[in-house]
Amino acid sequence: MTTSCRRLLAASLTLLASSGIASAQAIKTRGGDVVGVHGTSADVLVFRGIPYAAPPVGEGRWAAPEPAVPWAGVLHADRFGPSCMQNIVTERKPWTYEFMAHGAISEDCLYLNVWTTRPRAARQPVYVFLHGGGFNEGSGSVPAYDGEGLARKGLVVVTINYRLGAFGFLAHPELTKSSPHHTSGNYGLLDQIAALQWVRDNIAAFGGDPTRVTIAGQSAGGISVLQLMTSPMAKGLFHRAIVESGLLAVKTPALTDAERDGLRWSEGKGVTTLAAMRALGAIEVATRVGLPNPNALGFRPIADGFVLPDEVSARAAGGRDNNVPVLIGANLDEGAKDQQRVTLTEWAQKRAASSRSKTFTYFWTHPMPGPDRAKYGAFHTSEVPYAMNTLYMSDRPFTDADRRIADLMSSYWANFAKSGDPNGVGLPLWPAATDQPARIMHIGDDTQAVLMR
Repeated sequence: MTTSCRRLLAASLTLLASSGIASAQAIKTRGGDVVGVHGTSADVLVFRGIPYAAPPVGEGRWAAPEPAVPWAGVLHADRFGPSCMQNIVTERKPWTYEFMAHGAISEDCLYLNVWTTRPRAARQPVYVFLHGGGFNEGSGSVPAYDGEGLARKGLVVVTINYRLGAFGFLAHPELTKSSPHHTSGNYGLLDQIAALQWVRDNIAAFGGDPTRVTIAGQSAGGISVLQLMTSPMAKGLFHRAIVESGLLAVKTPALTDAERDGLRWSEGKGVTTLAAMRALGAIEVATRVGLPNPNALGFRPIADGFVLPDEVSARAAGGRDNNVPVLIGANLDEGAKDQQRVTLTEWAQKRAASSRSKTFTYFWTHPMPGPDRAKYGAFHTSEVPYAMNTLYMSDRPFTDADRRIADLMSSYWANFAKSGDPNGVGLPLWPAATDQPARIMHIGDDTQAVLMR
């Protein structure tokens, strides 16, 4: 992408992000009244930067999120809240501008965004998207996650921020000692659960149906979905699950192993007590400069015995998860495709054999146009703008074929969110993994169900 194109895209995305005039009617939430703005047309309303929890600062750093502090007057939800602490990168090919977080970062970052349509004859299914980024980057305000594309297909769309890196997933003996649950880490997952509780309590005011909530996520977000499926704390907060590229690395370390990493982290920072750790500046917590083997200190969810009772991949395919319909898949060019297919097929078949709910599997095959298309092909994350129907948030040279695929894929996603089944009128038949012979849906230039093998 050239510098001029990048500037033009950034300007157009900024215009989209702040487009519309304020809606006249305030929405009443438990935290207070909220006024949104119109989307690109008057029938879409957007509410940006709604706090779903209190700022996790001071004593709230490395603690479970507390309820949002109610506000006086009306909250004008016309700007995204800050993204959680991370390193902001404009692009990292194959991921260009539309796949990256932009703007301000802050430790005060627990905000969500809602897209809805009007008028509504009845409450709409809810689609809560959990962003990717390796549990160290990302945001609910990433351009490719814009909710208007799916809102136009009959969903109320929610995107969220959750704590990242050391803020979200640091385990440490001092934190465990101070915890009423005798555990530490997984603060980012607790944020996700708090956001789902906010959805349960407030989404009806935005036209959403709290009894039809789909959680969806890609990469780290997909892994989060798998983990929320196993968490007793999340049970009942969602009713369907979409996992995009979430089987890449679902194994989780044990608490004792994560605590050892936490000790190495605090020693590298030159602090030993919890008070000293919480006194560190946010930038100092976020940076890995000076740490021993910084690349080896991975901050990610752990099997803490509280949020996640035990190792996730064993539970998710063992019939003991939160029993909901699942749509799960992988991309052709995000790894060894044969291994991806085997992993996906084995997981789906194990779950299908033990779960009462249907499982649908897919393989994304369409090479995304843009820089080095031949090199990157159907790369990791490239399906997201198609699944969320957000090609309009990118300046890639999309064709009518791309728009057709986006309409088809997002229709599958919307149908699944509505009923737990992606099938619908005018769409190629997508068999469940329990159907015989077992088949997997290839989605792309030639969308069809093919035999699992």
